Amino acid sequence: MTDDAPLDARDVAVLRWRCRRGLVENDLFIERFFERHGAHLTVGQGRAVTMLMNLSDNDLLDLLLRRKEPEGEIATDQVRAVLEQMRQRA
Repeated sequence: MTDDAPLDARDVAVLRWRCRRGLVENDLFIERFFERHGAHLTVGQGRAVTMLMNLSDNDLLDLLLRRKEPEGEIATDQVRAVLEQMRQRA
């Protein structure tokens, strides 16, 4: 599948379940992201979300709060784009 292919509803549901976190602060960002973008996620965005979810709760929160920016293997354009979507307030 190409990165711009849409995720089907089942894949989105599995991804959303996988995104449950231990810190409520992270959950607030993630829930808002899925409410706004969940119906239109692509394979590439799903891969980027998965990369972010592989981080520890504290590292993820640092990224969401702009205390840090992606580094190393997660410093991809797709991860940065998804991270910006997660950071959006309104």
